[in-house]
Parts: sequence; C-alpha cells; structure tokens
Amino acid sequence: MVNDSGKKGNGKGFRKKAGSEISIDKLAEGILAGERSALARGITLVESNAGHHFKEAQALLQKLLPYSGNSIRIGITGVPGAGKSTFIEAFGSFLCRLGHKVAVLAVDPSSTVSGGSILGDKTRMENLSREPNAFIRPSPSGGKLGGVHRKTRESMLLCEAAGFDVILVETVGVGQSETAVRGMVDFFILLVLTGAGDELQGMKKGIMELADAIVVNKADGLNEPLAEQTRIEYKRILHFLQQATPGWDTRALTCSALTQKGIPEIWSVIGEFRDSVDRSGVFFERRRSQMRDWFHTVISDQLHYSFYQNEGVRQLLPGLENDILAGRKTAASAAEQLFEVFYRRGE
Repeated sequence: MVNDSGKKGNGKGFRKKAGSEISIDKLAEGILAGERSALARGITLVESNAGHHFKEAQALLQKLLPYSGNSIRIGITGVPGAGKSTFIEAFGSFLCRLGHKVAVLAVDPSSTVSGGSILGDKTRMENLSREPNAFIRPSPSGGKLGGVHRKTRESMLLCEAAGFDVILVETVGVGQSETAVRGMVDFFILLVLTGAGDELQGMKKGIMELADAIVVNKADGLNEPLAEQTRIEYKRILHFLQQATPGWDTRALTCSALTQKGIPEIWSVIGEFRDSVDRSGVFFERRRSQMRDWFHTVISDQLHYSFYQNEGVRQLLPGLENDILAGRKTAASAAEQLFEVFYRRGE
C-alpha cells in the first residue's frame, strides 16, 4: 500500500533525529530518491502547525525547490455527488497505466466545531492506492477557504521533487472560495452531473469561469444520452462566459468513471491545453503569477500569526472583546488599540 495516512499538521507526525540539519538532508535525499515514506514525512513536516518545525520545513523546501515544477498540476472540484473521488481514481489509474507517476492531494473537509476530518481516502480510492506509480495524500482542509489545505502548494513541490509528473488536487467542493484552487494549478476541471437546466440554476457563474474543462460525469447506461444533452447545454452557455485561460476555449466533455469511457479524451484535451499555453507563454506567466501570489499569501499568514502571538495583544484581546459585546467600544477603535500595542513591539 503506497497510500499515506495524512496525519493532521500538529507536529506529532514528524520525529526529529539528533542533529536537525543532518535529518533534513537525509529527508531531502529520500524524497529525491522517490521514497514514499520520506515524502509522507516531508509533507507532514510542512503541514505542521508547530512553530519549531517551520524553519526545518523551509530548509527542506529550499533544498528541493530546484527539483520541482516539472509536473502538470490539475485541480478537480465538483458539485456534491458528482463523483470526484471515483473520477480521480479512474483518471489516476489510467495515467498510471500510461507510465505516469500520479500524486493525489485529496483534501477532506474539517469540522468547524471539532477541527477534525474524516481522512477517508484509503477507502475512497482503494484501487488507485494499490498502483505502484500512485501516491495518495489526504489532508484536512483545516477550515481553509478554497477547499484546500493551507500548505497544498508546498506539498505539490515535494511531490514533484519525488518524481511525480501529474499532480491531482481534489477540493472539498464548489464555492466562491474555489478561486484558491485555480491559483495553484495549471488546469482546472469542474465535475458536474446530468440535468443541466436545474444544475445551471444553482451553479455560480464565477465557478464556471474558473474551469478549463467542464466534465459531465456518470455518462453511462440510461444516463448516457442525458449526459450528452447536458454537455451540449454547458457548451452553449460557455460561449457567454469569460474564459479561464487566455487563448483557450473551455471544453465541455462527458465521461464515465465506471466504464472509463471519455477518460482518454480528457487527458488528450489536457495535452492539447499544455501545448497551447506553452506556445503562447501563458503557462510560464501563470506559474510566475502563482509564485507571486504564494509569496503574498505567506506574508499574510505570517502577519496573522505574529499578531495573535504578540503578548500584549493576547493580554488585551479578551477585555476588548467584552467591551465590544457590551457596546462600550467600536470594533474599529478596539482593533486600533491592539495594533498600537503590536507596533510598539518594534520600537
């Protein structure tokens, strides 16, 4: 079994050996050698929320960065019941048979109450997990907007350094925040079901404008003609929407994850897309833009963390919250008071 269990990023899944630098060197060597256990430990390290793991994770990423970027990154989202996991298993197995190395970063929704997640991809993708050229990593979303773990970008880099040339990112589901996924992949698939009339009523225009391909799944048996009709409906509506990628007309396709029909055609379209954006320079510019966005996201995360870890802020915060709830202070004046304390630290 090459599937990784995807422990939550609390720092418990990574055990540092004596001599941190040596440990990171060996971990990097193992990842570059394609050792799945090393890759799993590396992802656990970069996902860790423990403060003392941050520098180690950055050291690991710095060593592996020159060996990353050589994959096609594919985001997959869809309406509830569209069969995302079944599709990914069928698609990933097909790619493995072609000789590709496929990494699946499957994000499970975290409970907003307990913070826990199901992490059930071992059972959801049982066949794919037995493929020798596949690696499945379930990670909790941690409540992160966009339906992805906050360290999905870092995990992709590690998988690429380990030699995986196709990265599939499964998201929690459809929502406005799916723009986060669009911002870290090359090709974005929106998986839908038959019944375009009702479907289009509930589908946000913005979600459709993020997709490079809309795939009508479960096109088999008696449902096949309905799926084709749905595809035609989507193709018609796409003419009125802004395209997700400059110079590329979003495609509407059908497939059956059950019978594998349409799966090769989807891969062929992705190949056509890659050729097109390579020639036009869009692929290079998109990757540069994503790296820039990643940089600014990290800055925002670090500022957020530093602010709430500030001792003065932590002391004042409960009292100011009570003042706001009691109507004694406005939210803006309370926030300004906290920032005065925060900025005072650097004086």
